[in-house]
Amino acid sequence: MMTEAPPVATPRQELTDRLSQARHYDVAVIGGGATGLGVALDAAARGFSVVLIESHDFAKGTSSRATKLVHGGVRYLAQGNISLVREALRERTTLLANAPHLAQPLPFVMPSYKFWEAPFYGVGLKMYDALAGKAGLGPTEFLNRNETLACLPTLQARGLKGGVKYWDGQFDDARLALALARSAARQGALLVNYCAATGLIHENGKLVGLHAQDQETGRLFVLKASCVVNAAGVWVDQLRIQDGQALGRETAAMVAPSQGVHIVVDRSFLPTDHALLIPKTADGRVLFAVPWLGKIILGTTDTPRHDLAREPLPFKEEVDFILRESARYLSRAPGPADVKSIWVGLRPLVKPPQDDAGNTQALSREHTVLVSKSGLVTVTGGKWTTYRAMAEDVMDKCFAAGLLPARTGVETSQLKLVGACASDRKLSDAPGLHLYGSEAAAVLSLPGAACELGGGLTEAMVRFAARFEYARSVEDVLARRSRLLFLDAVLARSVAPEVAVLLQQENGIDPQLEAFLALCAQYLSLPD
Repeated sequence: MMTEAPPVATPRQELTDRLSQARHYDVAVIGGGATGLGVALDAAARGFSVVLIESHDFAKGTSSRATKLVHGGVRYLAQGNISLVREALRERTTLLANAPHLAQPLPFVMPSYKFWEAPFYGVGLKMYDALAGKAGLGPTEFLNRNETLACLPTLQARGLKGGVKYWDGQFDDARLALALARSAARQGALLVNYCAATGLIHENGKLVGLHAQDQETGRLFVLKASCVVNAAGVWVDQLRIQDGQALGRETAAMVAPSQGVHIVVDRSFLPTDHALLIPKTADGRVLFAVPWLGKIILGTTDTPRHDLAREPLPFKEEVDFILRESARYLSRAPGPADVKSIWVGLRPLVKPPQDDAGNTQALSREHTVLVSKSGLVTVTGGKWTTYRAMAEDVMDKCFAAGLLPARTGVETSQLKLVGACASDRKLSDAPGLHLYGSEAAAVLSLPGAACELGGGLTEAMVRFAARFEYARSVEDVLARRSRLLFLDAVLARSVAPEVAVLLQQENGIDPQLEAFLALCAQYLSLPD
């Protein structure tokens, strides 16, 4: 494997000491998900001084709970949103090039059980190919019955006519978020997880910074900045309301959360490197069965949610839908006893808010950037695939609002992320050292490299997470540095005590073992 510059250490005390220093930042970002991390990287790559704080762990929320797809958005073709699809296809190519160890092409098969389905969907997918142009990952192919079953061996054969095969991509979302964070740090940004924004600082009606608090020690910080970016995902309205109150203004909510549920089962239910896509189930919804890190992800749902829980629970009807529809299309139907893990993510869907003049704005279906009267820059909506384009849009809005001087720098479309190197392993393979890309040698150099705890996780990987990947708790390691909680919650629970011992050695703080064991129970619990 390739080698690269030594990994940059992330000692907590040093990071918080830097936060306490009196300085003025060009950009302060609130929120350590895909959007906030993308903004931090883009701003730092342009040479701006950047600080980013996250109240929990990086990618704790929506950004670790995606369907793991890097896609152009086939469904938007039917809506006629060609520009949106073209942008997503371009960004798909960029993402796969800049993090090839964490994002790779994936073939999909749409089976057809009616004679009209293959030509109907095939025409749309040929348009998808045409829009991708040279950025295409492979041609759309029409499959006969036997070819479809060769791609999807456990597909329900009764009534099968054929299918259509097309290409999109898949990725490891949480590890990609870490790669963004660490890449931003290499560009000079200061990033601190478990540090919450507790208030905004206004002077003469203008936003000039924020108050923050270390969630581990209670230590308080004052962060002054020319530009404050609110990238808190489904939680952006909390900061927008604070901002409005400081100016004596009412602020309408801009986010209407929706939740997506995913169920993980053994690879034996679909033993293939192809993903199954049902574009229209019995009730009109979409169903995916995606091979990922040695398991199969079944999903997803799109259900309105009115609360903003950090660990939302699935509704019974969502689980019933996924299992029921999977049974219609797989020859061996997964049941409740087959579920290895179930996880839920909240999506920040944007609804049209009123602007300061009371007018309703026509907002982007994908992502929205708003600049308030005080200068608070809020970005929400969108999807993982277009995180980089969203970051560019944020910076353009900052320039247009006069918050920052327009500046170019390292072009992020050409910026390889930490660990980037070509891999001969697929993301559908079981997890292992290959997910570290060019940093594999650095992991192997640490104590415990030959001692596997379970699920491809070694003692050395736990030490690497603590020393170089900002990991503080058992959950940080087993949910996001390793994806074991998302793949097999029983196995994650069994290795958690050993992970806790290692983290205690590395960090010298309580690694929150009991809290993680309770979380494992939730990831195994199906609603009654």
